[in-house]
Amino acid sequence: MKELAPSVKMECDILDALEALGYTGPLLKEGALNKAVENGLSSPEFFELCVWLGSQIKSLCNMEESITAADGDKDIESFQLEISGFLREMACPYSSLISGDIKDRLREKEDCLKLLLFLSTELQALKILHSKKMKGSHLEKHNEIYQEVQAICDALGLPNSSSSEIPPLLTNVEQKIKDILSKVQNNHVGKSLLTNPLNSEQVERLEKINDALRSEYECRRRMLMKRLDVTVQSFGWSDRAKVKTDDIARIYQPKRYALSPKSTITLAHLLAAREDLSKIIRTSSGSTRENTVCAINKVLMGRVPDRGGRPTEIEPPPPEMPPWQKRQEGGGRGAWGGGGGGGRGNWG
Repeated sequence: MKELAPSVKMECDILDALEALGYTGPLLKEGALNKAVENGLSSPEFFELCVWLGSQIKSLCNMEESITAADGDKDIESFQLEISGFLREMACPYSSLISGDIKDRLREKEDCLKLLLFLSTELQALKILHSKKMKGSHLEKHNEIYQEVQAICDALGLPNSSSSEIPPLLTNVEQKIKDILSKVQNNHVGKSLLTNPLNSEQVERLEKINDALRSEYECRRRMLMKRLDVTVQSFGWSDRAKVKTDDIARIYQPKRYALSPKSTITLAHLLAAREDLSKIIRTSSGSTRENTVCAINKVLMGRVPDRGGRPTEIEPPPPEMPPWQKRQEGGGRGAWGGGGGGGRGNWG
């Protein structure tokens, strides 16, 4: 397989890193990044991406330097000075980005690619370190709960609160829900599937059961995702697909990153479940088929050869050697038979 040019490989690595970092800007479109780095400092999209990466990095570590947005051509030089100081503070290994005439540092396409590659990979490393540091801490648990409550507030259309305290937010949520329920019919929400209240011991047991199920589902999901990766990888073995490796990756990777092996089901889903969840609807029912019917259902398969494999039709394997028998007393006949006395048998 033909190796990619260094600039193309750097571009692919940058796109992969940006997608993993959650960047949703215009440079993810096909050919957009290549055009932006060719234009360099004259590209507003290139400016915006550098500012976005710089702000993300600064939010995760204590840095004195920063990269701010530039307005017009007159600020290009000051923008270059900011990037130079920012890279020096981060101990950037690319000498072409931190030394020499400052006006010539980002004129070449390769230098622009190096800048984006360095910033994106540094941001990935900082996020990994930050995640490990926060994992299991009380602050992480508080932030997780706060984010859930804030998502409820957003869904209910409540204004953003300046306080990070959770009890006032829950009070506002409760009042808002009561106001909404007062305007609908009594049976609009439905009865709860869980009719009895749970004590602390029952909650703890249910959480352990849920953890065990989530671990099992995660294992199954990882297996299915690995099958998906291997299947897509096998598509690239053909000669026609080898020249379209970048196109396949550009289409497949965003969808692949959206898949998570971890289950999002929690005890809150059990508490929020309604009675209608216990009604099992057949996948072949008319109401379900209205949403799942597609053109492939009308394709009929022709006759296929019988591949066998039925256990009842499999013949046992032939014995590899005759069964062993104990030597009989009174002569040399034994298990090998033979005639004559004295143990000569058929050898005469």
